Amino acid sequence: MTHPSPEQQAATRETAATHSAQETKHGEREIQAGHLITFPNPRIGRRYHINITLPEFTCKCPFSGYPDFATIYVTYIPDRRVAELKALKLYINSYRDRYISHEESANQILDDLITACDPLEVTVKADFTPRGNVHTVIEATHVKS
Repeated sequence: MTHPSPEQQAATRETAATHSAQETKHGEREIQAGHLITFPNPRIGRRYHINITLPEFTCKCPFSGYPDFATIYVTYIPDRRVAELKALKLYINSYRDRYISHEESANQILDDLITACDPLEVTVKADFTPRGNVHTVIEATHVKS
């Protein structure tokens, strides 16, 4: 029986490491497949607020390519549907490699929540970490007519 040389062993390890690094990980697959999921409101007819804080939002500046970081605050009064929280987290994480402005990200999140949940009222507030001495807060609101 012949044994691989140290050079062959190193090449095998390098190939395995490269393959592993290129392989899509479980979390990445969940984020890529992520979309908003809802379930029936357990208290239809009662006006109550749902407040959600998502402190790890990231996206990329469409002009510079630099990463932007924000805390997203969602406050809504549900009608017939409520957002499922794990799906919301994965949906928010899907922005991390997206080139999108502060303004568009807050408004797109709002639009997608309206489409998924059709709430009575919803506000999305995106509080971006200061970059270049500029602190941006975008607040977008929708009231069902």
